[in-house]
Amino acid sequence: MSGAPLAGAGPTQTHTPLNPEPEHLVTSPTFRGIVPPVLTPLTTEGEVDVASLERLVDHLVTEGVHGLFVLGSTGEVAYLTDEQRDLVVRTVVRAADGRVPVMGGAIDLTTARVVERAKALVAAGADAVVATAPVYALNDLDEIERHLRAVAAAVDVPLFAYDIPVRVRTKLPADLLVRLGVEGVLAGVKDSSGDDVGFRRLVAANAAAGSPLALFTGHEVVVDGMLLLGADGVVPGLANVDAGGYVRLWDLAQAGKWDDAKLEQDRIAALFEIVFQAKGRSGDAAGVGAFKIAARAQGLIDTPTLAFPVEALDADVAARVEEITRAAGLLGD
Repeated sequence: MSGAPLAGAGPTQTHTPLNPEPEHLVTSPTFRGIVPPVLTPLTTEGEVDVASLERLVDHLVTEGVHGLFVLGSTGEVAYLTDEQRDLVVRTVVRAADGRVPVMGGAIDLTTARVVERAKALVAAGADAVVATAPVYALNDLDEIERHLRAVAAAVDVPLFAYDIPVRVRTKLPADLLVRLGVEGVLAGVKDSSGDDVGFRRLVAANAAAGSPLALFTGHEVVVDGMLLLGADGVVPGLANVDAGGYVRLWDLAQAGKWDDAKLEQDRIAALFEIVFQAKGRSGDAAGVGAFKIAARAQGLIDTPTLAFPVEALDADVAARVEEITRAAGLLGD
């Protein structure tokens, strides 16, 4: 990721071409810290709510986050049209205004589609691309490796692998990821597998190989543990609701104040109970729906509308979400 903006860097941003051949190595992880997967606020008609998205981004950056990840699962990427995806990226890049780097998800059915979306992300100003294995195509590991190499070769910004087997069926093995890191194909990994043992093994393998991969966990409630074992950063959906809390947790961990970090993590874990309030709802509704309700209650977005055909959470659920958010000290008196 040589030449990519550092966390907290100013508006000057340059990109060094990332070639998947070994002689073009990624030399150091430059993306790190708290990188929220940004919600996609929607109007009641299901269109991207640009004003709310700008407001949310400005809030997150003001709270001290170190980067932004758009068009991930929390951003409801699978439900958005290409035009909506482009609008989201352009809006976030404009609102971030160079204050933090922007990572964008290129998540689609096949390599050709992912390459197309990756190029669109770069054209819209994204500083890095985040790609899963193909979503619908049934590819083996050799084919997934070729897929990642093709995406990396198609863009001149860093590529992160998005390991999320619940969405794509395949767990990306540590040896594959580390090898692609050593070769300069990958700049990092966003691990949303939920496999804590696997993540620890990835951190160890990455260090042993001298690989420059920046390793991010998608965890919400064991961030202190993930940072203690060596994660370079965190991509927590709950940071849309409490960015300041995650930044405090990061700062305490960086200072080695682990007892204080645990206390902050415990407070955040109590807030995370919002995602368990929609009993009987599963899939994208419970988590993203709760985040949107809490963000709406904070005045960060105008509506908690979810992408069609997902229905917003019921009023009684919304009331419980708001009660928990208030108890966390995020809604005032």
